[in-house]
Amino acid sequence: MATTDLFVPTLSRVWLAPVGTTAPAGPTIAMAETWKDVGHFTPDSLNWETSPEFEEASSAQSDYPIASWQTSDGATLEVDLYEWTPDNFKAVFGGGVVTKITPSGDPAPPPYYKFTPPAVGGRSEVSVVVELVNGNRHMRRIIPRAQQVEGVTQSLNKTEPSTLPLRLKVLGSDLADPWYDFNDFDVFDPS
Repeated sequence: MATTDLFVPTLSRVWLAPVGTTAPAGPTIAMAETWKDVGHFTPDSLNWETSPEFEEASSAQSDYPIASWQTSDGATLEVDLYEWTPDNFKAVFGGGVVTKITPSGDPAPPPYYKFTPPAVGGRSEVSVVVELVNGNRHMRRIIPRAQQVEGVTQSLNKTEPSTLPLRLKVLGSDLADPWYDFNDFDVFDPS
């Protein structure tokens, strides 16, 4: 292995958009305005996990399985967001509505905002782009459909910034790949 094959993502970004939004067609193509950058997140929280599941056949003649076959696949993306924006709140809680409330009075008090999470059965899906950069090397992971399917646990204390825990499960379809990568790494050149 050459040390040039190492990849240390010194810069990372995450974008969200409604399902069906056209994804960038390469690792360095400019992101369209329809994609919303989630902003700052904790430096050690961006994680990706795949979780294939298998069944096995056993035999009295072997201590090991004699066959295995994959029955399903899965993947999750997680990141702890620093920025408490309406778009981030909706992504973390699986949808919902932000309403501006303008109280009356003389003088009028300043407006405030109400966030209402989605009802059971009302969670929305999002499209995701994760970008990783190491010097002049770029990678983008494209996830056409994902959904927040976990509960939200937050630490709300005065000694550190509070985060919004985004935990997205990749959803599949028969119309497109459930996820895929673009990169400009020379080592991937099959020629």
